[in-house]
Amino acid sequence: MADPKGFLTTARETPTRRPVDVRLMDWREVYEPFPSEHVQKQAGRCMDCGIPFCHNGCPLGNLIPEWNDLVWRDDWRAASERLHATNNFPEFTGRLCPAPCETSCVLGINADPVTIKQVEVSIIDRAWDSGWVQPQPPSRLSGRTVAVVGSGPAGLAAAQQLARAGHTVAVFERADRIGGLLRYGIPEFKMEKKHLDLRLAQMETEGVKFRPGVDIGTDITADDLRRRYDAIVLAVGSTIGRELDVPGRELAGIHQAMEFLPLANRIQEGDRDVPVIDAGGRHVVIIGGGDTGADCLGTSHRHGAASVTQLEILAQPPEARPAGQPWPTYPMVYRVSSAHEEGGERVFSVSTKRFVDDGQGRVRALVLSEVEWVNGSLVEVEGSEREIPADLVLLAMGFTGPEAQSLADQLALDIDARGTIVRDDHYATSVDGVFVAGDAGRGQSLIVWAIAEGRSAAAAVDRYLTGETNLPAPILASARQLLA
Repeated sequence: MADPKGFLTTARETPTRRPVDVRLMDWREVYEPFPSEHVQKQAGRCMDCGIPFCHNGCPLGNLIPEWNDLVWRDDWRAASERLHATNNFPEFTGRLCPAPCETSCVLGINADPVTIKQVEVSIIDRAWDSGWVQPQPPSRLSGRTVAVVGSGPAGLAAAQQLARAGHTVAVFERADRIGGLLRYGIPEFKMEKKHLDLRLAQMETEGVKFRPGVDIGTDITADDLRRRYDAIVLAVGSTIGRELDVPGRELAGIHQAMEFLPLANRIQEGDRDVPVIDAGGRHVVIIGGGDTGADCLGTSHRHGAASVTQLEILAQPPEARPAGQPWPTYPMVYRVSSAHEEGGERVFSVSTKRFVDDGQGRVRALVLSEVEWVNGSLVEVEGSEREIPADLVLLAMGFTGPEAQSLADQLALDIDARGTIVRDDHYATSVDGVFVAGDAGRGQSLIVWAIAEGRSAAAAVDRYLTGETNLPAPILASARQLLA
């Protein structure tokens, strides 16, 4: 199992990020190339731990020790095959997943864990460069048709699995290009869209039909869709941004993150020369300290913002794993993304009280106060109120559910208290032949969960259409909270 002494002789090493002043001049991915011999040494740190807890940490059940061993032995092609056995899109997860597998690595109990994510992305990049990733069209067609609504990671994973099982699959996307949040929500500096386009080309060759620019429920009614297809998979994501109900919210210059980020990404697609919402020269305040906030931060830097401040209502996490979040759980620790490294100020334990008008209907400042936990509740610290400049405010506080009300009404689907579409253990809604995968049924989550749910939902649909299935199903829908 990899290098028997690797974890003792080799220190953890990850790729170097390009210099900040250089990478802010472009939108390319931020990491320098990582030599393959370095990747092999990192893969060799994988222990013969007996029970690989990284399997449980990964919702896809990736065969991590197996492909670590193959990389260490310089059998990259076999490593690619093992990687694809559980993951349709390792080039996405290798760049965008926060790697819960690493926090559950056995080596991480008392040392730095294996660089699983870096080994993963190195394998798939080499596989593409070497021509090993080829279309896998079915040997025969089933005669059954499936409509997948939504082209994010859950929808694409479900579509590819179902097409390979022999079904005729069409993916509907309301945006003008396929990819969902992978296309318009993820900044180019985190994942260049050439990786998405390569995978879409493979899927087209496998028989998947892409239908961008079609809003199901509006352009095509739900009844029409049900008549035309034997099964439907709803993978519309969770894209309704959480609101901030404070005085001044109606002022110009205050936007949801998913208003700001897609417009910025359209510049990279060549649709516009300048962004519609431009952070250049502005004092930007981002409300929300998660990944979406970091995406807004890096984008604002590249626009040339005068200043960027990121606000978080919770206290600053500790540097090390807290005692209440023991291995192998995913700990809440202080993390510095590439965007944070590029500048800006992070302010913790603060709450926004109101926005200040510049006299012409546009925001010019934000009033905040410090908060602290008292008896399980957040309370304002007396006398801590202050004003900071803000002529562009971005709300990045998470998402509350799918924008599927029209479609849900037409299909008579049940919506739960969280705003997500109700489904059973096998991803089926109360409407015969209609299934739900990804954030639309699970709630806002990680890309690795979306792919896992897409694969599992595909297996459920295949069984519904044919009475049996050979498709792998990583997870049951009912286990989503237990394993989150």
